[in-house]
Amino acid sequence: MTTPTPTGRPYRVLVTGSRDWTDTLAVAAALEQSVIDAGPCPILVVHGACPTGADRHADTHARQLRNGGVSIDIERHPAKGHPTQDFGPWPCAGPRRNAHMVSLGADVCLAFIGPCTSPRCPRTDPHDSHGASGCVRLAEAAGIPVRRWTA
Repeated sequence: MTTPTPTGRPYRVLVTGSRDWTDTLAVAAALEQSVIDAGPCPILVVHGACPTGADRHADTHARQLRNGGVSIDIERHPAKGHPTQDFGPWPCAGPRRNAHMVSLGADVCLAFIGPCTSPRCPRTDPHDSHGASGCVRLAEAAGIPVRRWTA
């Protein structure tokens, strides 16, 4: 269990994951554990606003928790059309967005990493999703504790 933040400051939960992550139960369980870890503090779920995969599952479950009475809010950071940042053209927008989310700080990073399925990837060997893995490296370098699930 991590130490809760001082009352009044949200417990920031950074979610990163593969855009084709399908294990909704893993995401739900991780968010519910974060609610426990936060103690009396409100929760702020931060994610990259991908319409599929881990971001979508985190967004959906956070809303369900809020509807159930949990003090939880959602901070979405889309790579394109972000309200406060211009992350530039693809393919750089995603990594720049991830760096921005990490720079805002978090109490924990929940990482749901599946295998790379990018049709643009030149590698032929099995390896993890590039975006989520890159976000994890940034979070670890920033001293944010990372909890990792793999498919």
